[in-house]
Amino acid sequence: MAICLVTFSISCKKQNTTGDTSGGTNTTTTTITNGVAVPAGANDGATFINSGASVILNLYAPGKNSVSVIGDFNNWQPTVMHETPDGTRWWVQIDNLNPATEYAYQYFIDGTLKVADPYTEKILDPANDKFIPATVYPNLKAYPTGQTGIVSTFWYGQPAYTWKTTNFTRAAPKNLVVYELLVRDFVATHSYQTLTDTLNYLVNLGVNAIELLPVNEFEGNDSWGYNSNFMFALDKYYGTKNAYKAFIDACHAKGIAVIQDIVLEDQFGSSPLVQMYASSNGAPSTSNPWLAPTTTHPDGVGYQMNHQNAATQYFTENVMKYWMQEYHIDGYRFDEAKGYTQVVSTDETTWANYDASRVALWTKYNAYMKNLDPNFYVILEMFSANNEETVYANLGMMCWTNLSSPSSQALMGFPNNPVWDLSGLFYDGYGFTAPYGLVAYWESHDEERSMFDNETYGNSSGSYTVKDIPTALKREEMASAFLMSSPGPKMIWQFEELGYDIDINQNGRTGDKPILWNYNTDVNRKHLYSTYAKMIKMKIKNPVFSTTNFKYNLFGAVKTVQLLDPTANVEIVGNFDVTTNSTTVVFPATGTWYDNITGTSITITSTSYNMTLAPGEYHVYSNTPLNF
Repeated sequence: MAICLVTFSISCKKQNTTGDTSGGTNTTTTTITNGVAVPAGANDGATFINSGASVILNLYAPGKNSVSVIGDFNNWQPTVMHETPDGTRWWVQIDNLNPATEYAYQYFIDGTLKVADPYTEKILDPANDKFIPATVYPNLKAYPTGQTGIVSTFWYGQPAYTWKTTNFTRAAPKNLVVYELLVRDFVATHSYQTLTDTLNYLVNLGVNAIELLPVNEFEGNDSWGYNSNFMFALDKYYGTKNAYKAFIDACHAKGIAVIQDIVLEDQFGSSPLVQMYASSNGAPSTSNPWLAPTTTHPDGVGYQMNHQNAATQYFTENVMKYWMQEYHIDGYRFDEAKGYTQVVSTDETTWANYDASRVALWTKYNAYMKNLDPNFYVILEMFSANNEETVYANLGMMCWTNLSSPSSQALMGFPNNPVWDLSGLFYDGYGFTAPYGLVAYWESHDEERSMFDNETYGNSSGSYTVKDIPTALKREEMASAFLMSSPGPKMIWQFEELGYDIDINQNGRTGDKPILWNYNTDVNRKHLYSTYAKMIKMKIKNPVFSTTNFKYNLFGAVKTVQLLDPTANVEIVGNFDVTTNSTTVVFPATGTWYDNITGTSITITSTSYNMTLAPGEYHVYSNTPLNF
């Protein structure tokens, strides 16, 4: 095949005192006497021209002495790339391509290092692709013979996808109910196709958003996905680009938003961002434009991105834009958002303190995303000081609030106040004025399953024991009523609605877990699902559940929530003890109050109403029947 070979001689580099403003690092740049500017319109990575007969490859790699490209199009022999006048980029135009052919390629840097393109939309991995079945990813391009390492691909003529749903409207954040899932552990085929075929299960549950654990490429196949290495490439273990698009399209057709969990706090060792500027031990060197040489906080796992660098901000915003526009996604959940800082913290408390640099950064990123899509969901795994999270809430972002510990204690029936205090459900306790600033949950991918705790450690009194599965499932129903009653976004983890009770540490914390769809045939688990569905639909369909006029008492054994709205008033009461308790519930008015769980009603003749509640007994009362 004929190709365009571009050669040139490298002149001496003269130091330039101006900083790079083209999306590069914050260091000084050089002037290349014979440098050649990147052609207008050429983006990072591969840009097709001439109807796919030519491609411009463009790599940001300041400080390198030479960069070539090797690939299918030149028989894996180096084609030398141009260096730009400022010494930050290398590019080349490759001609005489067949637009219908998918080409593999790598960059060859300084005569020693081969890396895939950090902007590639697809990689070929010789160590892991062989374990991807053709049923999940049909016609996967074979890894090129005689090559080593991960390679990137480009393909002008790849099958196009025609979007069918163009009028989808996302739920307002105040009504958002998110279902977090890991494709691998939700459907046995670990495929987008099966996930699409399963959507009616989630439609019937009533959720209006699905949050997927990371779907961009990560190291290996069998993973939660937090070990990222290629931020623009869809992980092939779950299917093709068009299969993922079809899933998103189907979600939108059914009124469900799609939120991606994304990891831009760090990168792992196989990432070209790490490898291009690595020290002898594989860690980022001090010259790395994107990554810090050391981790600045106590929870680092990969290599920490340095978000104070312009190059990192440029790369991050390109990643954000890509998935938003290419896949029509509706939001991001940013993993370890608290780690987007270069302020050094040696302990969790210091790390959580108000961080002005972090606030400035998230203000910038949020503005960038909202400029692209004003109604885009921005969810942060932050866990920082309340005064910092208040800033994010006021800017329209949402922060995770982890209530696993108090909810687990309450469900197990251990009256250790404040350990079983559920007041964290309500945003006012954080100093927020925005009722949508918290995403509250009992379980997430990171937390032990509450039913496992119930069955293993549950409290008991006489013949009543939380370790009994039907008893524990009834208590889970009660917990769902309180979770969905408080204003603001909510989240449930996959199969929480069926009382999934497998230890998070079985087969290793991030290892495969059994997929127990047979739980749907268990009458008690099915009843829990129905209760969750009822509470979710009540939350979404009744304005009273987004009211700002509320009272709650969530400290003691008998917990209550009162919601007031012109459309309806609601009183929720539940006994989390393992013994019977008598209490006085103060209703806002007398009259008939409807129990939306049992379908019965009570007559309130005095607003101070005496009740005796069996252990695990709960009620969702309203002064008018609620919609669900």
